[in-house]
Amino acid sequence: MKRKIVHIDENLCNGCGACIPKCAEGALQIINGKAKLVKDTYCDGLGACLGQCPQGAITVTEREADAFSEAEVHDYLKSKGIEKSVTIQPAHAEVQKPQWPVKLDLVPPKAPFFENANILLAADCAPVALKSFHDLMAGKRVIIGCPKFNDARAYAAKLTEILKQNNIAGITVVHMEVPCCTGLKWAVNKALEGSGKQVPVKEYEVKIGGDIVEL
Repeated sequence: MKRKIVHIDENLCNGCGACIPKCAEGALQIINGKAKLVKDTYCDGLGACLGQCPQGAITVTEREADAFSEAEVHDYLKSKGIEKSVTIQPAHAEVQKPQWPVKLDLVPPKAPFFENANILLAADCAPVALKSFHDLMAGKRVIIGCPKFNDARAYAAKLTEILKQNNIAGITVVHMEVPCCTGLKWAVNKALEGSGKQVPVKEYEVKIGGDIVEL
């Protein structure tokens, strides 16, 4: 069968092992100094390991592979003395590609989870100050940052690369009711200008009291 499964570019992998703990199924191991997919049936293809690799060596590809087996994973982990409950998604289910990390200065400029995505670019404080923040997250890829403590020009440069290297469907900016926080919207405007892309943008402001208004 043809399905989504993890792919490791050995030319990029340096064997650091950062991806290993994130794989709950134990499908990845360091072998001869490189991360390897131990067995196709151990990989669910959801890509929880994506974003853990500082070299960008891990992607999710689609190829001929044996089906993911919950039973095999259970037996494999049990043989290693690990008891782990693994939940398999139905074959027909629409599974959103996983995303990690979420900090703007850490996200890779090119990633599967950005393709055709609606991005929610939010101030670091917004998830805490806004009770309904998770409602805004629905169907979006989240990036957070703080232009007060980071360089807004660097944010603009990073966003420019994200726009250039991915097909972004839309951007929602959520910032706090303080002047410095509007640097997020400025960074988005500069990124649109630098990338030459036309992407619809919505802007929301979170008030000090926790209310939110669309600008």
